[in-house]
Amino acid sequence: MSILSSSRSLLFVLCSVVLLSLYTFAVRTPDPHPAAHEERQPLAQTVPQSLQRPSAPVSDTLAARDKALAAPSTVRALQAESTLSNYPNAIPAPIVGEPTPQPDFRLPREAENRERYASITANPIQRVAEQPVSTFSIDVDTGAYANVRRFLHSGTLPVRDAVRVEELINYFSYDYPPPDTAATPFRLTSESAPTPWNPNTVLLLLGLKGSVVPQPELPPANLVFLVDVSGSMQSPDKLDLVKSALLLLCRQLRGSDRISLVVYAGASGVVLEPTPGDQSGKIQAAIESLTAGGSTNGGAGIRTAYAMAEQAYIPGGINRVLLATDGDFNVGTVSLAALKDLIAEKRKHGISLTTLGVGSGNYNDALMEQLADVGNGTYAYLDSLQEAQKVLVNERAATLYTIAKDVKIQLEFNPAVVAEYRLIGYENRTLKREDFSNDAVDAGEIGAGHTVTALYEIALVGSNGLRLGL
Repeated sequence: MSILSSSRSLLFVLCSVVLLSLYTFAVRTPDPHPAAHEERQPLAQTVPQSLQRPSAPVSDTLAARDKALAAPSTVRALQAESTLSNYPNAIPAPIVGEPTPQPDFRLPREAENRERYASITANPIQRVAEQPVSTFSIDVDTGAYANVRRFLHSGTLPVRDAVRVEELINYFSYDYPPPDTAATPFRLTSESAPTPWNPNTVLLLLGLKGSVVPQPELPPANLVFLVDVSGSMQSPDKLDLVKSALLLLCRQLRGSDRISLVVYAGASGVVLEPTPGDQSGKIQAAIESLTAGGSTNGGAGIRTAYAMAEQAYIPGGINRVLLATDGDFNVGTVSLAALKDLIAEKRKHGISLTTLGVGSGNYNDALMEQLADVGNGTYAYLDSLQEAQKVLVNERAATLYTIAKDVKIQLEFNPAVVAEYRLIGYENRTLKREDFSNDAVDAGEIGAGHTVTALYEIALVGSNGLRLGL
């Protein structure tokens, strides 16, 4: 088996990774109230005939009604109690002349869920004799992990398409050896072991470790915070969380850094012109002044943010827009293709885009992931302030500073040794064989200190194989 990456042959040593628990998430969530909209039968129909009150002539019933209306309330209550004693299992009838509460048998309706996810189809098993080469783009996004955690914390299983296995794996930082010199952007490691869930196959691990850049040595940063302040963001887990997250990041900035703040709702606007990072009071006041309201003109906001980034552009520095939103774009440029074209054009001028997703109910995961991909940035989902601390403080260098662009991996399996294989995850990152050498084809980026992990399940020649083992 030979392995090709970045036009160089690389050797792989094989070690163990357990993924069985990850696949238990990839199930569709059953409807918790399957009968929520069924029409209930009238209550009388649910009472057995033997327990229903005996019928009486209409004249007798009317006479009893008039007598009851004329009786004091205490007498009516005693009459009712006496009547019920004759039918201890019967459903009480209301006392005539008193208000009758009407029971509501409707089940509570769940809040409308308009979350959007890109469809995922698991990678197929490939026969090495027919398809010996596997090519894909790396992925360092972690949004799916935190989003899946949000589902689980709420007591529900995530929808199937919310589970991107490679993002669950790459959420964690692994102890791969770093490059030997700073001139080498990353180092490749490989290991293998028997597959935990299939005794007939082997699990192959490929690990990349980006060169580490200490945070004090990071280049000056020109950061534009683009914050959605539309009405859909008016929630503690949305705008309030975004404001707290940005304040965490701002405390890490230096005087050589520049911060701008742009907001968008029905229209976009500049809240803070490019400001030195050490003017913390001015930056904090601008962030804390944000309030939610209005519709969502995301396209206009992105254009304004890029204009601010160009105004404060730092040659050789970090130039990045950080978009914080639930992705509920409903005014202005709503076409995903148009937004991607705009972001790709700005990417050519050295301005990257990172997306920070928040909220639930109307969350647009598909948009957030794809915008970050085309913007040469990363996608993270913030389900808590602890997650914001991880992404924007602990991993600030990896989130902001890119050390390698358009990273692709290509493996060629030896049919004399390997019979079958399948790539675990990376379904929306697979590439054609010829794309590996095509610089026009966009791929993923690695930030300073990032680790990237990819897993293959392989069946060796002479084994029962993947098809029989799954």
